[in-house]
Amino acid sequence: MKRARLILGIAAGVMLLASSVAHTWLGWKSLAEQLARTNVSPALQSGLHVGWAFGGTAMVILGVIVIATFAGRLRGSKPPLLPVAVIAVVYMAFGAWAIAASGGDLFFLGVFVIPGAMLGIAANGHDR
Repeated sequence: MKRARLILGIAAGVMLLASSVAHTWLGWKSLAEQLARTNVSPALQSGLHVGWAFGGTAMVILGVIVIATFAGRLRGSKPPLLPVAVIAVVYMAFGAWAIAASGGDLFFLGVFVIPGAMLGIAANGHDR
């Protein structure tokens, strides 16, 4: 079971990396097209783009932390699981908030809640 949880953790990390790519390029392309149809100032659009790109960059960093943690554990080392547990809780909480704030858009279930739950399951019980 321990090995299955470690592999689940790596799979969740890969999901974080994949979603960062989709967020950064596909998501921004769609958002920029929608913004272009409005009277948004160039400064506001630029500021939104910077924040959007930072979000994608943070997702890459989180994915790398997750994959490195579980890959290290597969190799027998003991990197701490606290960072992964924090990522899991924040992803699930943010996903729940995003679903509520969006009026029930279940898109956020697949992007945040499910990967967060996978991380929570993967990080649970390894050091007992």
